[in-house]
Amino acid sequence: MIEVKTQGELEAMRAAGLVVARTLRLLTDAAQVGVSTAELNELAEQTIRDAGAVPSFKGYHGFPASICASVNEQIVHGIPSGSQVLAAGDLLSVDCGAILEGWHGDSAVTIEVDAASDADRALSAATRAAMWAGVDAVVPGGRLTDISHAVQNAAEQASLADGVEYGMIVEYGGHGIGTSMHMEPFLPNVGKPGRGPRLKIGMALAIEPMLTGGGGETRELDDGWTVVTTDGSRSAHWEHTVAVTADGPWVLTAPE
Repeated sequence: MIEVKTQGELEAMRAAGLVVARTLRLLTDAAQVGVSTAELNELAEQTIRDAGAVPSFKGYHGFPASICASVNEQIVHGIPSGSQVLAAGDLLSVDCGAILEGWHGDSAVTIEVDAASDADRALSAATRAAMWAGVDAVVPGGRLTDISHAVQNAAEQASLADGVEYGMIVEYGGHGIGTSMHMEPFLPNVGKPGRGPRLKIGMALAIEPMLTGGGGETRELDDGWTVVTTDGSRSAHWEHTVAVTADGPWVLTAPE
């Protein structure tokens, strides 16, 4: 069963989404050369708790931090660390979630630390464009894989435009969200359109493509969380929580 929310419940999710948006904005400003990902994690947790919310990630299946901080070849689920100090040219993906009055918000951004390379900028822009293409497909009456196809098509178009064969991470994808962070349905980032459940007003989905500058194969580090590219290529990750409404997609984690 896919959770369907009332308008009031979606507004409660929007409040949680704004907490996430504000936190990510602060982290983007704070992600400077010489700052550790542990310091970013502390800032995120304080910001979330000051808003009266709770970090979604901390303790989730044992995850030890309030954000995922994934640097360069790390794709997702990177554990913040005092020894992971940002350097000029790093590509940092931050995934952040907050629970406010029982409702979840979930979003991710990729941050270019100081002077990013042209290739890294293009990779991040391609991933962000793929996310927004997926967002645009969140319409009542559509099918779940219409979103998947839109994400995949945008990534492929970016590959052609940039002259780079970006790798799509297919093991991980989007998901339903609401009273829990991860809910049905799983939302693949690739697929043919016109398949899966119909999108109904009141559904909410997290749309989150992850692209790499090389291949799409991954491996998990010994910490049991951090996922990296097997070929060492860099990765980008963008995500928004989006509601299905009669007026089209409502991005619940967009900044004010």
